[in-house]
Amino acid sequence: MSTPPPPGPPPETSAAFWADGLRFAFGTLTVFPVTVRRWDRGAARAGMSLAPVAGLAVGVLAAATGLLLLVLGAGPLLAAVASAAVPAVLTRGLHLDGLADTADGLGSGKPAEDALRVMKQSDIGPFGVITLLFVLLAQVAALAQAYGESWGRGVLAAVVAGTVGRLALTLGARAGVPAARAEGLGAVVAGVVSVRGAVLVAGGVTVAAAGVGVALGVYGVLGAVLAVVLGCVVAEGVLRRCVRRFGGVTGDVFGALEETAVTVALVAFCLFA
Repeated sequence: MSTPPPPGPPPETSAAFWADGLRFAFGTLTVFPVTVRRWDRGAARAGMSLAPVAGLAVGVLAAATGLLLLVLGAGPLLAAVASAAVPAVLTRGLHLDGLADTADGLGSGKPAEDALRVMKQSDIGPFGVITLLFVLLAQVAALAQAYGESWGRGVLAAVVAGTVGRLALTLGARAGVPAARAEGLGAVVAGVVSVRGAVLVAGGVTVAAAGVGVALGVYGVLGAVLAVVLGCVVAEGVLRRCVRRFGGVTGDVFGALEETAVTVALVAFCLFA
């Protein structure tokens, strides 16, 4: 009797497939104590599709920390600093490090291979330092303004921005976007999400953001929707620049996309909500 073939990967409609995707998303994008059972492109497809869920969890915890400080008597600025610091802690600074490395690579002016080597170095160059400084200042300033206007506005800003930041990762992992290296996280997740799937996730996040924006009235809906749209548009510009410059995406580029989307989303929310 012939030996039956080994079972293939679970179908994309199965609960196990999406459960593995959630583990992949939280295990690679946060420090939450989850066990990543599968490290293949099937799990990566589900994980990157569910990346906004991990972002929602990070955003909720960031907002809860800021709100707790406000309840204890802290001012909007301190609450804003805490809300910006929590995501860095929950990712071990991974995305900020990716942003700095990408800035160094883009600013080096070197050919793609040399720029990728610059990005792999452990130190941070002047472009990375300057980029980190202004990005974190912008995030804290936007959150401080939101908390200063109302506690609810600050909470919504933190939650929406955290979700939009991970939505940028879903869009960056869509089909047609190549990996710049043959190894690393970028190679695992590059091109795993179908264009249709990425559009559906983006539409779902936009609708959800509009729903929570209702709490602030018409301008809250407008601000939340524009936070999603503008965050993704600017992140897309960064993505295209990196693909042209490096030949594809890396784990560092995904970090840069996340921080770019978060920063733009926060600024847009404050300007239009």
